[in-house]
Amino acid sequence: MVRTPAAKARALILLVLTALLTISLAGCSSGSDNSASTDLCSPPGVNSASAAPTNLDTASAQAGEDRYTTPNVKPLDQIDVKALGLLTPGKLSVGTLSDAPPSICVNSEGNFTGYDNELLKAIGAKLGLQVEFSGTEFAGLLSQVANKRFDVGSSSITTTDDRRKTVGFTNGYDFGYFSLVAPNGSAIKGFGDLKPGVRIGVVQGTVQDDYVVNTLKLDPVKFPDYNTAYANLKTGQIDAWVAPSQQAEGAIKPGDPTSIVQNTFSLNNYVGWAVNKDNQPLIDALNSGLDAVIADGTYAKLYSDWVPRQLPAGWKPGSKAAAAPQLPDFAAIAAEKAKSGPAEKAAPKSTLAQLGDTFFNWELYRKAIPDLFKTGLPNTLILALVSGVIGTLLGMLLAVAGISRTRWLRWPARIYTDIFRGLPAVVIILVIGLGIGPVVKNITGNNPYWLGALALSLLAAAYIGEIFRSGIQSVDTGQLEASRAIGFSYRQSMSLVVIPQGVRRVLPALMNQFISLIKDSSLIYFLGLLATQRELFAVGRDLNAQTGNLSPLVAAGLFYLVLTIPLTHLVNYIDKRLRTGRADTSGTLDPVEQAIVVERG
Repeated sequence: MVRTPAAKARALILLVLTALLTISLAGCSSGSDNSASTDLCSPPGVNSASAAPTNLDTASAQAGEDRYTTPNVKPLDQIDVKALGLLTPGKLSVGTLSDAPPSICVNSEGNFTGYDNELLKAIGAKLGLQVEFSGTEFAGLLSQVANKRFDVGSSSITTTDDRRKTVGFTNGYDFGYFSLVAPNGSAIKGFGDLKPGVRIGVVQGTVQDDYVVNTLKLDPVKFPDYNTAYANLKTGQIDAWVAPSQQAEGAIKPGDPTSIVQNTFSLNNYVGWAVNKDNQPLIDALNSGLDAVIADGTYAKLYSDWVPRQLPAGWKPGSKAAAAPQLPDFAAIAAEKAKSGPAEKAAPKSTLAQLGDTFFNWELYRKAIPDLFKTGLPNTLILALVSGVIGTLLGMLLAVAGISRTRWLRWPARIYTDIFRGLPAVVIILVIGLGIGPVVKNITGNNPYWLGALALSLLAAAYIGEIFRSGIQSVDTGQLEASRAIGFSYRQSMSLVVIPQGVRRVLPALMNQFISLIKDSSLIYFLGLLATQRELFAVGRDLNAQTGNLSPLVAAGLFYLVLTIPLTHLVNYIDKRLRTGRADTSGTLDPVEQAIVVERG
């Protein structure tokens, strides 16, 4: 029996859906994997306390002079919350990340949390402000704060002189150890072993990136997030990884073939929240709130729960007038824990086992699927459909203008197409979101979701316009001449004869463009989205950050397959029908005609 293309497509879709269901059921019945089920985005508690690192690189650690911490702060009762220049009165809009637990992350309930954000919530409560978090990328966070997309940037941001040229900073609430992670048995034993030719991984735009480039004078390999960087280290794609100490400690699991070989620290560059440089009242208010939560013990409670580690000598949070927080003796707790003996080391895993754990953890597939269905899939479909419809309408206008005999229509269409096809999609999305966003914030409520859809629409229109133009120009000129000969005007000939034929010819190419839109929808995360607005890739990445495992991203990829495989086969089916037409049945008699022939015979 020969299957038709439609039957094959249905069978393939059924196979993928069955695989998703099997994954869910397998996850329900399988034993739990401790490393996979550990939620990195949850407070580890005081019992996980650690002492100051003994393998500190004193040669490269630069104490420096603290030139920015304020001598004191304004009393809380003197803060006028109506004069804080907030984007929305009474609400503190915060841009944050989801991939750096325990400092900043999205928990299993889909809420932005972590030490930095919980501390900011406590300060917001002191000021009587509602705090709203939106997820974004670190590479664009400071620009978004500077351009008033967010009131505050919360992302364990180490303050540097270069960053102060873009944004202002509060007083410090944390300090910045960062670690050098290398494979076990590597010749790299410290920062001094990092030489030209060594592939050093960093997250783009971080202080570790700046340290490797400007202090070590080396050229690092730059990644978008910490989990991707660490995965590349484990698989041998890079030789070392320079990361914040908390992220490094949280990423390394028992049995991993890596370890922290050295740490470094700069007293001058503490961690603070980023605020627009011109909004000094908000900076002062956050500084006052920070001193207040230090004074009432909230800081000590959150610090002990989330990041229990010994403070470096000579550093304390808040203003210079703030009392030092009353913290447990983390060094003693760590020493007591060490007396029980070192934890039993897990046997090193083979490369194949590492790949299996990293990409094919069935429990995490099961855990990811509900959120992918509930949050990621609807947002991906909304963004793709809206941008697809708008992009198709704009593309048709561009195509008609591009072949117009009037140069005042033809030239603008050509310029638009060249610009929007030539620029990377991320640049277009950021320009639309950050450029138009502040202008229309009263209409959008400072929510970039629909601006992201608009950016995708404008991007798609440039490609779709060229698809339509090529289809229209492929129609034989005799069609236009024949229609004009029977009395049609030029406009009637184009709209009734030429354009319909051209559109029919490019339907497969249009479907391919829609498939690209489905995947490009993940790029609007750069603009900063609420947890409920995340599309498939962002949902998968959030769970990836919670667990340090890449299996949720593979699960998101399966959903993209469920969406794109049917469309791919539909494209093939349409293309075949347009090329071959319907099957020729002219020589086949229907049952009545056959009966007449038989009777006459």
